[in-house]
Amino acid sequence: MSQLIAEHVSKTYDGARGPVHALSEVSVRIGQGDFVVALGASGCGKSTLLSLLAGFQSPSSGRVSVDGVAVTGPGSDRGVVFQDDALFPWLTVLDNAAFGLTLRGIPSQQRRERAKEMLALVGLSAFAQHRINEISGGMRQRVGLARALTANPSFLLLDEPLGALDALTREQMQTLILDIWQKSGTGMFLITHSIEEAVMMSTELLIFSPRPGRIVSRHYFDFARRYAAGESARSIKQDPAFSQARSLILEHIIAQTEAV
Repeated sequence: MSQLIAEHVSKTYDGARGPVHALSEVSVRIGQGDFVVALGASGCGKSTLLSLLAGFQSPSSGRVSVDGVAVTGPGSDRGVVFQDDALFPWLTVLDNAAFGLTLRGIPSQQRRERAKEMLALVGLSAFAQHRINEISGGMRQRVGLARALTANPSFLLLDEPLGALDALTREQMQTLILDIWQKSGTGMFLITHSIEEAVMMSTELLIFSPRPGRIVSRHYFDFARRYAAGESARSIKQDPAFSQARSLILEHIIAQTEAV
């Protein structure tokens, strides 16, 4: 089973007024089938950590690796979905979903078939020939998911992909991502500002301190696995245990805010 591991990573940027310490001694282990969620105030280094895991940046110290091999750049074993869907408006939904395979030189027919499979997975088969400006925000995020999944990554890194969606669409996307996680066995790393979302979707929830970002507590929940086992999201969220978990995490977040 593949593992994506960050070991004691720190990241410092050169700022106009001196060094900016974004992350300090952060360690994370994501296995296939895990759903790790990062939660904390804006500027606490969550996106920096995702960037290190994706290989977009290198740590100032520490190490990021996949199965013991150091991460030195982006790779097809790690798919990324951004808050901004970053799609190409001049391409169709199908061509956007297939774009990553185009860059890898996969033959046209093969990449289109794979993209069609992923569009079916996210419920967009009927919109394959639509232009991006012809579909809704929630549908664009589904295209982003399909594009990330076309390369069959071992890990999917999601940088607040649901933040701009309305409440109903956001809840639908949460269950879609959980469905994909359950069906694919992909290791997930999600950044969010929503406590409810974090509690519902995580198998491991990481609470970050304000800058420099450190993991101040780790929490382990079974709500995502209960959903994967067939229990409805509504039933889970009505469970008193879910409310207690949400309240616990809120207390931790407030404590971090008050400590600043």
